[in-house]
Amino acid sequence: MELKKQRQFDLRYLMMARIWAQNSYCQRRQVGALVVKEGMIISDGYNGTPSGFENICEDDNGLTKPYVLHAEANAITKLARSSNNSDGSTIYITASPCIECAKLIIQAGIRRVVYGEKYRLTDGIELLERAGIEVIYLNPDDNDTEKE
Repeated sequence: MELKKQRQFDLRYLMMARIWAQNSYCQRRQVGALVVKEGMIISDGYNGTPSGFENICEDDNGLTKPYVLHAEANAITKLARSSNNSDGSTIYITASPCIECAKLIIQAGIRRVVYGEKYRLTDGIELLERAGIEVIYLNPDDNDTEKE
């Protein structure tokens, strides 16, 4: 695929991940993730509590509860319950992945990570790059996809 067209797809999928993040009940930060393979969305996720738990992500002090799942973890574990696999896919995430999610991304066979917001910790990005995964920071707010 030509580079310009791939960039347009990347921006559009990131914008879709932002919309998906709005499903999160988390107050501090809403994060969305989409896994795309061969032009199809094969999984999605947003940060939140495990199935069957109350949809409250923060404790009484406003801190994130330790059992809240990140958007990437939700998208990848959802794949485990489907007939799809993520070998060679791309994950689009509204925020850069933490080191724990980076490990899941590596093990899931995902080959590209496109994210739209930088986080203060960079260890997840560094681990992905060390594993040879293509990592792209792309902020949809800085780009106009229709004019490219």
